[in-house]
Amino acid sequence: MNVIVFSKRLGRARQFELQRPLAMTISIAALMLLVLTGVLFAGVLLGRSGLAQDPAAQVGEWAMKLEAQRSQVATTRRELQDRLDALAGRVGQLNAHMIRLDALGRRLTQMANLDKGEFDFDSEPAVGGPEGLVEGAVAAAPDLSAMLDDLTNQIRDRERQLSVLESLISTRNLNRQIVPGGRPVAQGWISSYFGHRADPFTGRSAFHRGIDFAGPAGAEVIAVASGVVTYAKERFGYGNTVEINHGNGYVTRYGHNQRLLVAIGDTVQKGQPIALIGSTGRSTGPHLHFEVLKRGRAVDPMTFVKR
Repeated sequence: MNVIVFSKRLGRARQFELQRPLAMTISIAALMLLVLTGVLFAGVLLGRSGLAQDPAAQVGEWAMKLEAQRSQVATTRRELQDRLDALAGRVGQLNAHMIRLDALGRRLTQMANLDKGEFDFDSEPAVGGPEGLVEGAVAAAPDLSAMLDDLTNQIRDRERQLSVLESLISTRNLNRQIVPGGRPVAQGWISSYFGHRADPFTGRSAFHRGIDFAGPAGAEVIAVASGVVTYAKERFGYGNTVEINHGNGYVTRYGHNQRLLVAIGDTVQKGQPIALIGSTGRSTGPHLHFEVLKRGRAVDPMTFVKR
């Protein structure tokens, strides 16, 4: 066996002749070294691949992922429950608002003397009308939170409007209560009117500042409007007298009473008994002298009695 070696330093080739046994030995050794190197390299590759495919490691990795997903699901469930609880609270508040609005609406209907069929607070208002469909439009799921916010704002606005309406109606009713109106006696008739007349004692022409209601002694004298008693005692010419201030410049005066049922400072309501018909003071018999003063000036009470 000949082996040729090229030398770069010497610039020439040298030839060696090996005996056959030695040549075979070297060849076998080289072949074994090559095989051993391939086996070792394959073992390294197989070891790495086996490490990556280790079942225990893979199960552990899956368990970690499942735990992370379980934690994420629990967090999402808690957030969803919190949102549902918040929405339930909002719905409860809206229901309470609606109950108050229904009660307020019924009270306003009664206060305003509206026809019962005109407003029905137990059912939704009827709506309708032709509307053109938008071609190609699809129904979209609305934002529940936005709908609740819009509904809350509408309810609050309606509640404020109804409160203002209630205040206006109450003010109107209050004005009706404090403005004199109606008859000051439950029993009796008009025996003398407001204006010029012949004086019952002298026969001379005199100006009568009120209206006289003749009636049975002891019959009730009632307030024609709500107010505060500012005078409740004997007055010259009037006998036992009651004066009530109703505000807005109105004062009513009740004279010739047999007995007074109220005292100075008392608050009286319209229709409340305040005295009993008598004949005290300058009087010819049981009757009530009734006057209405507006800003200190006597006016014809018939305007108010006719109410």
